[in-house]
Amino acid sequence: MATNATSRISDEQLRAWRAFLRAHSTMLRRIGQDLEEADLPPLSWYDVLAALRDAPQGQRLRQIELAEQVLLSTSGLSRLVDRIEAAGLIRRVRCPGDRRSLHVELTDEGAAMLEEMWPVYARGIAEDFLPAFGTNPGEIRRALEAIGEGCAAQRSAAAEQDVAEARS
Repeated sequence: MATNATSRISDEQLRAWRAFLRAHSTMLRRIGQDLEEADLPPLSWYDVLAALRDAPQGQRLRQIELAEQVLLSTSGLSRLVDRIEAAGLIRRVRCPGDRRSLHVELTDEGAAMLEEMWPVYARGIAEDFLPAFGTNPGEIRRALEAIGEGCAAQRSAAAEQDVAEARS
């Protein structure tokens, strides 16, 4: 199966994939370095704080939901949450009705830090990312969302197939 997939990828398509990876990595390093130079927390902290700010439950998510939002394993997120909580920017609270689960919520200090970090983060986006798309970044956004949705659908289908096979 891998042979069929790899034979369908042209050299130009592979170069596009590698350029995407390089651009992503370079952007994250640049923004991370800019945050460090401004004596602000790391980019991973921004991602956690922003996910909590944007949470539908009003600045609160279960740890597993937060891990999904910031694309970390639950153990990796737990260590990150420990550090951010020690800084007073978030707090863990018991989930009502489920004593085994914890919510992570944004503190007022966390919301203030997010606001302080935003101009540095936004500058990286405005200077390095957006100019490459000209006047229509929506087209690229839709293409990237389609990639994410396609991958999620394939994972979901594979998981459903695994469950069905385990039952039979």
